[in-house]
Amino acid sequence: MNDSMSKNKKLLLGLLFDGCGYISYVFPPFDFVWAPLSAYLMAKLYKGTSGKVAAAISFIEEAIPFIDFIPTFTLMWIYTYVFSKSEGKEKVIEVK
Repeated sequence: MNDSMSKNKKLLLGLLFDGCGYISYVFPPFDFVWAPLSAYLMAKLYKGTSGKVAAAISFIEEAIPFIDFIPTFTLMWIYTYVFSKSEGKEKVIEVK
């Protein structure tokens, strides 16, 4: 998983990983495996500081019972490709 991965592929993987988080409702011990794995996968999908912060949030969200319904991977995708995209645009100054 690297930066050259398309945003659509990241979205599909994120949806899959968010779905994996729901397994703990059927099999609660799954959280012991999934919490650290989700943090690792988040850090691999999204590099830099935002990826590290999202990985920590993902770990905490999956480790604490009853809040692991939050779609952390999908929210990170939205943050990365919808909200952060507008912040990174350069302003063009017209010179006359």
